[in-house]
Amino acid sequence: MTAQHTILLVGESNVGKTHYGAQFLKRLMVKACALKMSGAPTNLEAFTTALSCLTEGKSTDHTPANIYVESAWPIADEAGRHAELVWPDYGGEQVRNLVMQRRIPAAWRERVLEASDWVLLIRLHSLRSEDDLFSRPLQSFAATETQEAAPAYEPSDQARIVELLQMLLYLAQFHLDRPLRKPRLTILLSCWDELETTELPPNLLASRLPMLWSFVRSNWTCPAVFGLSALERALSKTEADLEYATRGPEEFGYIVLPDGVKKPDITLPIQRLMVDGI
Repeated sequence: MTAQHTILLVGESNVGKTHYGAQFLKRLMVKACALKMSGAPTNLEAFTTALSCLTEGKSTDHTPANIYVESAWPIADEAGRHAELVWPDYGGEQVRNLVMQRRIPAAWRERVLEASDWVLLIRLHSLRSEDDLFSRPLQSFAATETQEAAPAYEPSDQARIVELLQMLLYLAQFHLDRPLRKPRLTILLSCWDELETTELPPNLLASRLPMLWSFVRSNWTCPAVFGLSALERALSKTEADLEYATRGPEEFGYIVLPDGVKKPDITLPIQRLMVDGI
């Protein structure tokens, strides 16, 4: 029996969505993962372009801000479970604009309503960690009242991510009177290699973004947090990494499971969604 899993992949700019998609696709092509293609994929242009760069040992350009394209990949696992993985490619600025402009474009609205699973990519290394209303004691704000006027208020990065999830939940008409089982939420902490940490992914998220983690744990029954290094190392857009080009991009990249175990199969978070949903 075929189960339709439509995944909403959400991530702001510079979190590695396109590189992850390209590496994921490469794993499917060379059959070096827990999943395989079960039919003909559609609309692969964005990812084949990225793969061409990776094959040369170079990183690819970021997706332009105004682009939103969906690629459909029929997949199956070793147990014979089938799903259609709908992988969007879009400029990450669109995600920030959803919150800042309080408007959700039609393409996003349709995808949110159809999604059975949400995957959120977060690059901890690029997030601001300065104090905000949620991390500073109230008296520290009172002390500044006699000082010069403060600059215009801007929410912290983790407050913005919480607000994004709230908007998506509202749009999808989910009620939060009890923790959600659907849509399931998976958080991928991307570019894990640059963090240089041995902490477990859920613990690291809890320590770096405590408000976000509290919101997630309060509103989902079984949220999962993985570490993701799609490339395993930083690549240049202009200078080729000879080892990458020689061995092939499929030999690089890894996932850190919630319990800290490191695996080379970067498709495991998606395969887990297929198992849990059937």
